[in-house]
Amino acid sequence: MRGALALILPVALLAACEQEAAPPESAVQTEVPAEIQQGELPVQPADEAGIGTPMEERVATLGLLNKRNNVSRDLELRPGQQQRVGDVIVRLQACERTAPWEMPKETGAFVQLLVKERGTEDQFLKVFSGWLFKNSPSLNVVEHPIYDVWVKDCTMAFPGEEAAPNRDTASGSDTEG
Repeated sequence: MRGALALILPVALLAACEQEAAPPESAVQTEVPAEIQQGELPVQPADEAGIGTPMEERVATLGLLNKRNNVSRDLELRPGQQQRVGDVIVRLQACERTAPWEMPKETGAFVQLLVKERGTEDQFLKVFSGWLFKNSPSLNVVEHPIYDVWVKDCTMAFPGEEAAPNRDTASGSDTEG
């Protein structure tokens, strides 16, 4: 009896392993237009108060890494822009950094990452949509096996900041360590 059970159990386990699971439901599929057609950005409280650079004039520097071939590149985008690099599209919706008088210094960007679906010409899956933070990258992580995106900087100015002796320190880009 034990011998028969020992033979049947491995065969049953192997048979169960060979059954393919149903494919997961795909994420939101989007088509990338030839031209960026995006409505106006929402009014930001800082814009209304006249504090800092208006959102449409800010420039974010993002890092993009292709883990397959270990190639990284910097992308400079304004809010509302997107850039395609190979099989990936990076969209920037907003970028922010704390004012020079606020602590702790932080730089963040709202980023969307779309990756081309295998075997298609122009079908992209949105694999990430959320805020990324330069000084706290573990708060929100791009979990993709091939691509990684991170925030390097958000170029914007605040009143009185023009007179700062060291622009990098004033922008929160470099932290003394």
